[in-house]
Amino acid sequence: MANIKNILDKNAAWARRMKEKNPDFFAKLAQQQTPKYLWIGCSDSRVPATQVLDLPPGEVFVHRNIANIVVHSDMNCLSVIQYAVEVLEVEHILVCGHYGCGGIKAVLDGGDHGMIDNWLGHIKNVQRLNSEQLSQLDDDERFDKLCELNVQEQVRNVCHTTVVQNAWKKDANLSVHGCVYGLSDGILRELCTHTAHEPPQLR
Repeated sequence: MANIKNILDKNAAWARRMKEKNPDFFAKLAQQQTPKYLWIGCSDSRVPATQVLDLPPGEVFVHRNIANIVVHSDMNCLSVIQYAVEVLEVEHILVCGHYGCGGIKAVLDGGDHGMIDNWLGHIKNVQRLNSEQLSQLDDDERFDKLCELNVQEQVRNVCHTTVVQNAWKKDANLSVHGCVYGLSDGILRELCTHTAHEPPQLR
């Protein structure tokens, strides 16, 4: 059974291994962070950003929430985007969803899920906007497709934030990518990429 002592022991062992590989690792890491990537992903414990990208600590700035949603009323997410773009000067924003997402499944299943239904309403809007396309698919295909469509919608939302729009007006070297991760094979698949020269269309 997991407990906090096990976690602390694992942390101590990890820190020792890192210092053995590179004695200056933590000293350099403590000085500053200069990541080139902002990851906006799902809170699902099976999709950890740095492991999926095979990058060490310090390389990825991360924001996570249920079903990787980006909305203009979420000041937490918007603050992360602003800090990443304007202070850290990241070059890539990755919006990453994943197949088998519990938030997407809850929307497709319907029913009452309590308070989280307020948050899942954003996915229901994506479902409604794409209802004709989704209605032509079987259950498994519909599940996967809504995971993908949700990512593309959140990428669109990121691109139309004032932060990203202002960065693009200043010719910042910034790209926004939509990706979906496969739990069953560990592969990250790119769905779309947008830059100042190829922004997504509003709808």
